[in-house]
Amino acid sequence: MKPFRNHQGTVAPLDRANVDTDQIIPKQFLKRIERTGFGEFLFYDWRFLPNGELDSSFVLNESRYRGASILVAGKNFGCGSSREHAPWALGDYGFRAVIAPSFADIFANNCMKNGLLPVTLDEDEVTAIMDNARSMDNYNLTVDLERRTVTDGRDFSASFAIDDFQRHCMMEGLDDIGLTLLNESDIAAYERTRSELIRQQSKLF
Repeated sequence: MKPFRNHQGTVAPLDRANVDTDQIIPKQFLKRIERTGFGEFLFYDWRFLPNGELDSSFVLNESRYRGASILVAGKNFGCGSSREHAPWALGDYGFRAVIAPSFADIFANNCMKNGLLPVTLDEDEVTAIMDNARSMDNYNLTVDLERRTVTDGRDFSASFAIDDFQRHCMMEGLDDIGLTLLNESDIAAYERTRSELIRQQSKLF
């Protein structure tokens, strides 16, 4: 997992609440067995018209938001099914952080296990970011996980809360497998002892 400490990027405003995981990555694209390649299908039903052409009215299709790496959205982002493909799609598209007033719990946990930082801010703070992203070209934010702050270098600054253990894992790039491998030497020692015990027991029968 790619570590997250401090990220600066352009903000894309998705002014919609209750964005569920089927909207983030529709079910017909869940057949892939890799974690990569989902970005092109992100928000597919919103990004594309029925004829397959890009829908120019959708925010991510506006030229000034192409290449955005911070998404700001409405409350209850990531609700619906628990599919881990949702953060995979967001990350593969290029997002490193999502800012919203609230997140679905399972989605938020899936994000942090895949290097995508969910940042919870007050609604008025999210509204301010939305307004700035719409009114200013190339509106940038710096999301600082070490300091737990979001700033724009102008007049916006906010702090956010995050569990200390999850923060540590994000900063060190540790997913569940990475955490397990921190104990690799102990695991190897246990397996050697276990193998020897099994060998000795087999002699008794």
